[in-house]
Amino acid sequence: MSLKICIAEDNYFLTKAIKEKLSFFDDISVKYHANNGAELIGKLEENHNIDVVLMDIQMPEMDGIKATELVKNKYPQIKVIMLTVVDDDEYIFNAIKAGANGYLLKEIDAENLYKSIIEVTEGGAPMTPSIALKTLNLLRNPTIATEKIEESDTIKLTKRETEILIQLSKGLNYNSISDNLIISPSTVRKHIENIYKKLQVHSKMEAVMKAQKRNLI
Repeated sequence: MSLKICIAEDNYFLTKAIKEKLSFFDDISVKYHANNGAELIGKLEENHNIDVVLMDIQMPEMDGIKATELVKNKYPQIKVIMLTVVDDDEYIFNAIKAGANGYLLKEIDAENLYKSIIEVTEGGAPMTPSIALKTLNLLRNPTIATEKIEESDTIKLTKRETEILIQLSKGLNYNSISDNLIISPSTVRKHIENIYKKLQVHSKMEAVMKAQKRNLI
């Protein structure tokens, strides 16, 4: 019997790589692909005859953690494996809390990805070894995850930083933000450096997604 898979991933090349890994196995069928969580939910409403969702975390519009929560609430029979580059404790904790059945890093090879899909359909909880270790640490020290969430809840952005984040969320570059807010590009850059430090992120997309998740914008 062929297992029906769908992929939620906003990066074209990573999606292609995942499909290529799965193409070696006759009993795996990729039914469709979604570019973000919102698109995935829409496609599942049209066809939820899916066994496993391979879910990225960092996607625009709706991230993988929110999408996992919605999928598990509406279609509890569908297994969700987080397939991501993110191995941050907070993301792991939130993904498990949202109902994820497994958590793998995208560097996984084709054979182990296939075994993980089979494992999750048989009731297992496949995890990349480094993720399993982090999960055990979270279970042993639940205050770590709680402290991380509480710390991020106390993030305070200035009015200007919030304005810049809103502009970033619209996909604008430094020069456009500079023109819109009537400040120099170097000032925009400095504000963004401060935003990165406060949010503990390393990219514009991460900053926007974390700010949206924390209702900062």
